[in-house]
Amino acid sequence: MSTSQCPMNLDYVLTIPWDSSACINNGKDSDHDASSSCCQTLISLYGIGTAQHLKQTSRFRLPDLPTSISCLSDFQKRLNSLSLNENLTSMCFEPHRFVNSTNICANVQTKQDWLTVLGPSTSLDTGCSQDLSDLTACDACVHAGFQVQARLLELDGNSSHSTGCFYYTILYAAGIVNKFGPESAGALSCIFGLPLSLQAVSRGTGKLALISGSVGAGFSILVVLCSIGCCIWPQTGSIWFKREDLDKATNNFSAKNFIGKGQFGVVYKGKLPDGTMVAVKKIIDSDFQGETEFSREVEIISTLKHRNLVPFQGCCVSGGSNYNEEEDNRYLVYDYMPNGNLHDHLFFSKKGKCKNGKRPLTWPQRKSIILDVANALAYLHYGVKPPVYHRDIKPTNILLDVYMRGRVADFGLAKQGSEGESHFTTRIAGTHGYLAPEYALYGQLTGKSDVYSFGIVILEIMCGRKALDLSSLGTPNTFLITDWAWSLVKAGRVKEAFDPFLLEAGDSVYRYPKEIMERFLLVGLLCAHLMVALRPTILDALKMLEGHIEIPVIPDRPIYAHQNVLISRLTRKKP
Repeated sequence: MSTSQCPMNLDYVLTIPWDSSACINNGKDSDHDASSSCCQTLISLYGIGTAQHLKQTSRFRLPDLPTSISCLSDFQKRLNSLSLNENLTSMCFEPHRFVNSTNICANVQTKQDWLTVLGPSTSLDTGCSQDLSDLTACDACVHAGFQVQARLLELDGNSSHSTGCFYYTILYAAGIVNKFGPESAGALSCIFGLPLSLQAVSRGTGKLALISGSVGAGFSILVVLCSIGCCIWPQTGSIWFKREDLDKATNNFSAKNFIGKGQFGVVYKGKLPDGTMVAVKKIIDSDFQGETEFSREVEIISTLKHRNLVPFQGCCVSGGSNYNEEEDNRYLVYDYMPNGNLHDHLFFSKKGKCKNGKRPLTWPQRKSIILDVANALAYLHYGVKPPVYHRDIKPTNILLDVYMRGRVADFGLAKQGSEGESHFTTRIAGTHGYLAPEYALYGQLTGKSDVYSFGIVILEIMCGRKALDLSSLGTPNTFLITDWAWSLVKAGRVKEAFDPFLLEAGDSVYRYPKEIMERFLLVGLLCAHLMVALRPTILDALKMLEGHIEIPVIPDRPIYAHQNVLISRLTRKKP
């Protein structure tokens, strides 16, 4: 495949009189303040090219991740020509942040979108069109910028898009509105806040000196933008890792550091130079996890922050200039979870030991993990806009930290949607046994698809039994954990559904909280009900688990065709 070419002309990096002193002898090992100062300068510098790209193409962002990576590579080459550190772009930029998306600001992607949303004229058109060399003129432009950003944010309705709306305002002001263009002296200083070299100031006119004064006062749009956390890796905590960094961290991906293999990646334990332990996921190409999915996963997880999600450290794309070559590799780096995944702590032999030597979870641990996952899903469904549907909730994607608290991981199949709406897809993603029937059969995806998977996980935790019992394919009501547990509940034999080790631990160490445990089991059955309308939202499920609202009477489970379809798929012989 052909190499992704950068559509931006970045030669201005070598011609405009910008002050590079903040980036001299600066790299990943520099202190935070020095790195932040350098990154602010480089983000301002790169914004010039992005605004010029908007002016020429009417597009605010680049078409895809490979193109963004190519542009940042070209940008770094220009910096190398100035004898600056070769790691500056990896330190200061997140390539996915420059990729086209509707989830940035009011669904704006093009100049026409901007005009459709805001109309043919705004305060920006009058406040930023003139020469911004004058401090008063710059003042007016900045004020107009904040007004337009506020209007965009009001139309968007998502406060987390504040930075994106502000950045688009900057690009539009410099690339479209200002008559003198992004590389003009006024735009460099007032809009982008780019520090200019002392030599340029001393050689320039009084106007240029005034511009320098306005920058010194910290009155530029982009400097303000940087201060609220846009794109500066040292402030966001994320890192664009280099491949050699990950090689060193994992001892060249040694088998000794192998943690596990999932549907879309192989995971290794690693140790960064500062001693931080990380988990490095090497992406495996598949029908689902290609370039688009990788970009989506990075975009989603880099913006999610919750105590019950696995913290994201950064990512890496290696393989030279051609992103699409077979030898290209993609990596995601997360905090290391020392207690593995939930699956490792379930499904024990009669002796009470798993193959990995771990002991059964206690009731307090199980209760805590269930509530942790519920809180994580509540955040994904209601704490961010648009909501995020995970689509692959299962024990192997629930990791346990040092305190045995549950943290949801693996967003390779995650999909963003609209609250309260169904989505239909022909690409069914997920794991047999955890897929909601309406999603598995018809591709109908809602938040209640995750609720179904969550219900299955609750039952596995409470019963110590896998979602699918392949040893009982021919036995009615025992193949699916939902049918098995429901048959016991209907017969009034609820206690028989509980994991025997859970009852033993409860009798000997903790007082057996029968009513609470039964409540959790019933919530699991309700969440995993075949009828979508009967399932609770994740918020209601959480309230039921915590005892804040009553559990409704659970209707009988209808016989669904998906059970026979699932059995046939699992027992089908491979050619």
